[in-house]
Amino acid sequence: MVKSSQQDRFTRQLHDRVLQVWEQIHRHPFVQGIKDGSLPMERFMFYMKQDYVFLKDYAKLFALGAVKAEDTETIKWFSGLLHETLHTEMDLHRSYCKEIGIGEEELENEKATPINLAYTRYMLAASQQGSLAELVSCLLPCMWSYHEIGTMLKREAGNLSGHPYGPWIEMYASEDFGSLSRWLKDKLDEWAEGKTNQELEALQNHFLTTSRFEFMFWDMVYYGHEWPV
Repeated sequence: MVKSSQQDRFTRQLHDRVLQVWEQIHRHPFVQGIKDGSLPMERFMFYMKQDYVFLKDYAKLFALGAVKAEDTETIKWFSGLLHETLHTEMDLHRSYCKEIGIGEEELENEKATPINLAYTRYMLAASQQGSLAELVSCLLPCMWSYHEIGTMLKREAGNLSGHPYGPWIEMYASEDFGSLSRWLKDKLDEWAEGKTNQELEALQNHFLTTSRFEFMFWDMVYYGHEWPV
């Protein structure tokens, strides 16, 4: 089978489709505030607590991926993604929160905001009902866009020594995190081959929807959107 070129890869088409959404994310005041360190710590901590809640459900998607996988290598990769989320990412959250007096019990008891709940429930429902390709199309915007953000911030922020959000930037800009994102992209390109236009449209819609949820999540944590009552 002839490998698809970078230009006609399915994931490149997906990226092009959501480019305007992701550009808005890159310019969002929350992301820009992380870059220059001006983001108020209370906003960042609200984000960290909500993201911790998000990651508990996000981890379930990787567990579900391992269940749906049909070969050992793919099971290993999804297991690795699950481990990375539960430990490296969530350890960073626990570490940051511990520094300002927010313990693990408080993190565990944090409740999802409406947007957070809608986002994770959308991904879980679509992934449980759909194919492995649909599962990846739902969860990929988060990992891929985070690596783009981390890479951009590390490039533009300059020296991260003493930067209040330096460890966060370093983690998402890291080669280890990027390699996990690339594996997911490669698998989605592989699984997209031979699918009908209707099936590809479903994958595109999942990718666009969760990209929009990504923007809404950044907006939520910046403006403090919680339950109205």
